[in-house]
Amino acid sequence: MPETLAQLCQVDEKTFWPWLTWADFSRLADKKNISVIVPIAGFADWGLGHALDAEETVLMRVLAAASRLSDPSRLLVLPPLRFIVGANPGCAFTVDVPTAHAFIDEVCATIAAAGFRRVVLFNASPWNEELIDAAARDIRIERELQMFCINLSALDLDFHPTRSRNRHALQTLVTALTGKEPVSPKPESTAEKTPAPTGNEEVTPLAETALGVSEAASIGSQLLAKSSARLAALFVEINSRPTLPRDGALLTVSAS
Repeated sequence: MPETLAQLCQVDEKTFWPWLTWADFSRLADKKNISVIVPIAGFADWGLGHALDAEETVLMRVLAAASRLSDPSRLLVLPPLRFIVGANPGCAFTVDVPTAHAFIDEVCATIAAAGFRRVVLFNASPWNEELIDAAARDIRIERELQMFCINLSALDLDFHPTRSRNRHALQTLVTALTGKEPVSPKPESTAEKTPAPTGNEEVTPLAETALGVSEAASIGSQLLAKSSARLAALFVEINSRPTLPRDGALLTVSAS
């Protein structure tokens, strides 16, 4: 029973893949119309004063809330994929692009082997947005799956250090979700810095004053409700899409 299993992450119990028994899977009807959500989150210091798992903290709580607003018969959620691309110096436990691509492909191959045809890659990391687009395209061709991509940044929860317009709101949300106040950044070192790789902007601590736990709780709950409602609406839109013709097989063109 689910209550005897370890808590892998913050999830909606009704839609969490690992908590379904073989009997539960056997009773699932119309697997082709069930969307399997693959959460993707990295470990990184985003200058918010919170732990390295801030991406997963936000991603999984938004997903859990959205799942509870959605039709549980049309949704299954996998545990998050945690070892992904992260070239920025503040990232940890990273892998290279081919390994991350192969990891996502292997997970999707398992989903296909279980009889499901619709997969949603739900990503928190700004450094992996291009990767999931490329992986989804390749998996669509190779596995004949119906692929969708959603980035957390599209829900106005963007961890990107320069593109984001709401880093303070993200910090507030993580404070509310964890019940822990952000740690103030240490003074800048006078040692010469190693330049970040091209395309990965330097992450700097927030200049705004962090909110305390009690003040963040109310604001955080509003941010969570707004983001989860937007995600649930995207799930409705995905569920309304027809299944792929020819069971996903692509038409081939031959020379006459």
